[in-house]
Amino acid sequence: MDTTVNLCGIELDNPVIPASGTFGFGAEFARLWDINELGTFSFKATTRERRDGNPLPRVADAPGGMLNAIGLANPGVDGVIAKELPAMRKVFHKPVMANIAGFSIDEYVEVASRIDAEDQVGWLEINISCPNVHDGGKTFADSAESAAAVCAAVKEHTTKPVIMKLSPNLGNHVDIGQACQEAGADGLSLINTFVGMRLDLRTGQPILANRTGGVSGPGLLPIAIRMVHEVTQAVDIPVIGIGGVMSAEDVIEMMHAGARAVQVGTANLLDPYASQKIIRELPVVMERLGITSLRELGPSGKTSQKGHA
Repeated sequence: MDTTVNLCGIELDNPVIPASGTFGFGAEFARLWDINELGTFSFKATTRERRDGNPLPRVADAPGGMLNAIGLANPGVDGVIAKELPAMRKVFHKPVMANIAGFSIDEYVEVASRIDAEDQVGWLEINISCPNVHDGGKTFADSAESAAAVCAAVKEHTTKPVIMKLSPNLGNHVDIGQACQEAGADGLSLINTFVGMRLDLRTGQPILANRTGGVSGPGLLPIAIRMVHEVTQAVDIPVIGIGGVMSAEDVIEMMHAGARAVQVGTANLLDPYASQKIIRELPVVMERLGITSLRELGPSGKTSQKGHA
């Protein structure tokens, strides 16, 4: 069974990628199993300055998943370059995906250009679900114009593949994906979390200190499949499918929808061995379904290996 895929010109042993924010910088999981079994992973979102994140509580249960309002807690780009990447190099020997967040285009450009210079980084995943401090707090993912502006600016100052991570909350994801492609994106990843809220039954107050948080988990899978399918039909750059993936079957379904690779999120928080189990189950499920190569998969015969291989 051939589980290999090509993502923006880089060969992966398999399409399984732990999602940013669910795998830290890899060290915690590397103490439990050899994370080099992964295709790659997207490390914790990195901003220009160190961030401690939102106050507690910042996670809550939800039917079919969970809510989180972590608030982009991270050591900042200086800490990532000085400490996290050298430590990561000791336990992960493949190109890694850097997730980059910002609150202005200048911040995206600064962080992306600095991370771009790091040898072990293979791709830059640009999280545009962050509020634009120069536009009343709207997120950069709210419109095709703002998403494309971030993409174009980052591309001008970097050399590695740029993957734009889209939000499902506002805007037309197809239009935004096309705008990013036109602005030079090498790939897209979707979906991010939906905004949600849980209330305490005794007080009626929000459980999360931040009031709202991002909804993730298996309940999102059908929505993510639909959105990935729609976007992959409209663009010619590779798409990474995210949202509710819990099993090898879910990975294959995402790839049937057109995803080139698949990120695993909430499952890693429920079971630290989740991504390893999915990788090891993939050949078994492929054999059962009569799939000899994951490169064969795609919607309506459209190969998932089309474009930007």
